[in-house]
Amino acid sequence: MHHAVQVAIARFPDRGHAIEERARTDDGFMSLCDDFAAAQAALVHWERSGSPVRTARCAEYRELVRDLAAEIEAELDRNT
Repeated sequence: MHHAVQVAIARFPDRGHAIEERARTDDGFMSLCDDFAAAQAALVHWERSGSPVRTARCAEYRELVRDLAAEIEAELDRNT
């Protein structure tokens, strides 16, 4: 299973089957999962950072992760 799909399933474990199926058949949804996984990884990076801009970057990536998660959820809801 693709890493981005695993990250999306970790966020929405009760919708794992729908996420797997949708990612397999919809390139746009797979791209959304890729974006979500990348944003999640960037958030983890900044949370571990000692940089003076850490707080600002964490806030930005938390918002991006939240927005992408909402987009994934909306896409799943649209097809149920």
